[in-house]
Amino acid sequence: MKRYHDIVGDGGSGVLEQVAEQRTRITDGLAGVRHLVAVGSGKGGVGKSTLTLHLAGALRARGLRVAILDADFNGPSQARMAGVQGAVFVPGDHKVALPRTRNGIGVFSMGSMIPESEALEFESTADGESHTWRATKEFALLGEILASFEWGALDLLMFDLPPGAERTVQYADFLGPRTSFLLVTIPSEVARGVVARSVAALSKGPNRLLGYVENMSGYYCRDCNAIKPLFVSPETTNLEIPCLGTVPFDPELARLCDRGIDLAELRETPVGRALEHVAQQLLDSLESTTSASAHAAQELRPDRPASAHGSSELRPDRPGSAHASREVRAGREHPR
Repeated sequence: MKRYHDIVGDGGSGVLEQVAEQRTRITDGLAGVRHLVAVGSGKGGVGKSTLTLHLAGALRARGLRVAILDADFNGPSQARMAGVQGAVFVPGDHKVALPRTRNGIGVFSMGSMIPESEALEFESTADGESHTWRATKEFALLGEILASFEWGALDLLMFDLPPGAERTVQYADFLGPRTSFLLVTIPSEVARGVVARSVAALSKGPNRLLGYVENMSGYYCRDCNAIKPLFVSPETTNLEIPCLGTVPFDPELARLCDRGIDLAELRETPVGRALEHVAQQLLDSLESTTSASAHAAQELRPDRPASAHGSSELRPDRPGSAHASREVRAGREHPR
């Protein structure tokens, strides 16, 4: 069977040239982003969006430059949780500036543009056949967002993915091998079974699987100041990738998310400490990946010194706490 790219010419539509031009714009727009991290699962309702936002907050507290792209266009939640509902998108000199949270995290979410009482719609002349073109429209929109917004110099750009194991693979194909994946599950056989399918599917491609986080691993009882069981935890995980940490459910965290308030006041609670631990594990995993890539490149080209871009350091744009400075080396220059 012939693919589109096997056909000589495209009937004068210029589709191939348009795709190539958009890819170039995306590549140029993300040139200053050090790491692309997609947070997915395959299973809905496991807390991907909450974890994405508050991991970003933990990383930002260390002085890292972080942004979030809410890729769940049909069920966006980052706008409400990050407090950027109704944010105004301001055109810059060349691209559109990102709305920012109170603590400086850039956030793109369709929830900033479309009220929760409305659904995202794609205009089409073909009625009743949306299943044949909707995914194409969605990924075309994702490409426009990546190409049109000012991402700037970032240490991490985090993608909050929609549910569905097949969607996770589609995003891996679209975002390319540069994107690493962090998966989220809960201590449930059903959830882990679906996440295991995502692991199996992603393992066939070139994307790095950083590991998984077990969310809702018990709940924090404030009355007794203890973690209580929430699920009957399975005896084995069967995920075959590293566990970067477990995060308990805290009703207070849910309240803050509903009101668009960051995690600052929960830093010293079990959920806050758990998120700090996962953030450090994520950094360690990303740094080891970068170090290995730089080492491999140096072996292939021993006559050339290692570049600054190949350094394993994730560099904050401002000094963090003493604890953070021991874990993340401060620096003013961002490798490009």
